[in-house]
Amino acid sequence: MTTTKNHRKLVVGVATAAVLAAGAGIADASVPAGGSPARAAHERSGWDGITREQVRIDFGQGWVTDAELTYPSAARGPLPLVVFLHGSGHNDMNQTLPDGKGSTFVPLAQAAGRAGFATLRFNKRGVTGIGPVESTDPAQLTPKNPYRQIQLDAASVIRFAARSPRVNPSKIFLLGHSEGTNVAANLAADPRRFGIPTPAGVVEMGVVGRPVKELLTFQIYGRLLVQMHDEFDVDGDGQLTATEAADGLLGQPKEVAEQFRGVLLDGRKVSPTTDRDHDGRIAIDAEAGPVLRKATQIDAYPNVPGLDPYVVSYAIDLGRFPTVTQALPRFAGPTLLLNGENDIQTPARVAIVADAAVAAAGNRDHELVVYPGMAHTMNITPKFRPEFGEPDKQVISKIQSWLAARR
Repeated sequence: MTTTKNHRKLVVGVATAAVLAAGAGIADASVPAGGSPARAAHERSGWDGITREQVRIDFGQGWVTDAELTYPSAARGPLPLVVFLHGSGHNDMNQTLPDGKGSTFVPLAQAAGRAGFATLRFNKRGVTGIGPVESTDPAQLTPKNPYRQIQLDAASVIRFAARSPRVNPSKIFLLGHSEGTNVAANLAADPRRFGIPTPAGVVEMGVVGRPVKELLTFQIYGRLLVQMHDEFDVDGDGQLTATEAADGLLGQPKEVAEQFRGVLLDGRKVSPTTDRDHDGRIAIDAEAGPVLRKATQIDAYPNVPGLDPYVVSYAIDLGRFPTVTQALPRFAGPTLLLNGENDIQTPARVAIVADAAVAAAGNRDHELVVYPGMAHTMNITPKFRPEFGEPDKQVISKIQSWLAARR
């Protein structure tokens, strides 16, 4: 099994978990005037014409978080606003990606600003700076009922936004990624319960439309069967010969190849332990499946070995609340659902079902876009070996135009 940190990445939104490494920092909100190197850098960064105001939001229970309110510098009067809601884990306001791969939210906030919107991004509870940099206070990093606390913190952000003189409280849009799609749907479905104004619209990227137990089962176990079907089973008969198994291992990362080799092969022959009917072929679902279920110990859910107690607590708590498919149909406003076809954290089929539920509820302003070649962070990347990346320009442009049409 992988390390605890790697297992944290398996929680809804593998690309946005607590272990994201440090990336780009945040520029100062004040930019010197007229042609200075600092101004030139600000323009190149994508923030030209957008004012960035550092604010602090009281989440209660001893935590005041840093946030950034942005708005078009030339704007007058209250503006429509987008609140950004993170994926799972201790994310900073940018949802900074590891390995210097940028961030999820900065390019989207800049695009929203160019469409005439204010935006509000915030550090999650327990996060003290961009990187993300985390607090050492366990009460803030691992609160009781962690998903419920995430909902309440998001509601605090929306109430803060609604009080701002720069914001039109009747035009607050929620944009969620992964876990944030569930948070946005829960809040939009029952705004009175959370003490927030009814959102003007909801944008969802990487849709959490099925219960967390099902998604985690797919992330830990089911995706392995899908990978064998897609990358090993060339003739599509659902069974692997020794040749197909050996060929499928070519080009795989060492750790992945070793995992599959142990299940599929014994030297140059198929594994007799896995090949229960001894016909010289391994049925992917009927024979390899049970071996992998036992190896991953997924049937011990939520107490899967390698998941630390906080992740187990988070999964249990998240499981108490409606999914996007269950909650979003209760919201009558505009919805935009976006998913990568290559997403193996929140599969595209889940988004399709969620959008169908919204349509069945009578919402006439709903749209679903599934992007070929894109994975969970909405960038083009291999399906089973995804790499982090900022949202593709197609995604940014779609969100920008969708918002502009509802300004």
